[in-house]
Amino acid sequence: MSCGRDWNSSRGIFDLAAKKTRLAEIESMIAREAFWDNPDETTAILRERTRLTDKIERYDLLPQELEDAEVLLELAEEEEDDDAFADVSKQLAGLRRRIDAYMLDLMLDDPDDEKNAIVSINAGAGGTEAQDWAEMLYRMYSRWVERQGYKSEVIDFQPGDEAGIKGVTFTAKGPNAFGYLKTENGVHRLVRISPFNASGKRHTSFASVFVYPELDNEITVDVDENDLRIDVYRASGAGGQHVNKTSSAVRITHLPTGIVAQSQQEKSQHRNKDLAMKVLKARLYQQEKEKQEEKMQEIHDSKDDIAWGSQIRSYVLHPYQMVKDHRIGMDVGNVNDVLDGAIDPFIRKVLLSRKTG
Repeated sequence: MSCGRDWNSSRGIFDLAAKKTRLAEIESMIAREAFWDNPDETTAILRERTRLTDKIERYDLLPQELEDAEVLLELAEEEEDDDAFADVSKQLAGLRRRIDAYMLDLMLDDPDDEKNAIVSINAGAGGTEAQDWAEMLYRMYSRWVERQGYKSEVIDFQPGDEAGIKGVTFTAKGPNAFGYLKTENGVHRLVRISPFNASGKRHTSFASVFVYPELDNEITVDVDENDLRIDVYRASGAGGQHVNKTSSAVRITHLPTGIVAQSQQEKSQHRNKDLAMKVLKARLYQQEKEKQEEKMQEIHDSKDDIAWGSQIRSYVLHPYQMVKDHRIGMDVGNVNDVLDGAIDPFIRKVLLSRKTG
């Protein structure tokens, strides 16, 4: 039974003891009263607990399902019951899909993996040929999204001059969408007899696929009072003259970042504090936004040129049919199935190679 072999091989990827130890640490952290003082850290840790709990529970459940299927298979063989064989076959097929999905999930441990994905497909040089290839890739990923039960929304669509598309950007929304689709980053190459050339010559086309995580639209600025140093002093105007004789001016220093905001324009200390806090939050917001933009630029800079020699995968329709992933040396003969969205074998192997490489 291949399910059993695959399940046993996945155990090397999943350190159950380490996951349970980490979960125990998290439960201990949550039990502390001060745990809830930092909303950002609290949210991240609670998400980690959810991920760990889900993986451990699924890990414990699947071996039992496998054993049950093996028992049913043995009974079917003893009784030579065709109906029982059919039932076992369906059960094993479902179990195989769950094990495959679980093995994929085990390889996703980057904080961004659980996010939705934004996918951009752009035709390379070559006019109509490349634009038609870009549209074929868009259909392939759209079908994959449907197979996963994800939702999709087109953000930008640029039709081709005669056929196909110059480019398209869309979202894939579902659990671990970015974790899976990030493996598709790169240049994709198509070799076929051109349907747009009357001479029937073989043609090579390129298109790029760029995948990045969907970041939160809203950046929440939560300021912990314990991270602030608030100084009050007498406000002064031009020439050093005191605006008033009370300490109404306020200077707020955010200790973790060193950002300083101050206000001395109002006579009320309370009003100046509010204004300084507003400025501080705005500066913290801008800093966080710049961090996200730097992260997006880092991902963008990792993309290869849309050119010969930089492709991650080739799709050959003539003179033979084959899809070859050059990163992992994997060949698949059923090109039509792949172009219909069956790309999970490639995703799985690429993730595994990164995990064990």
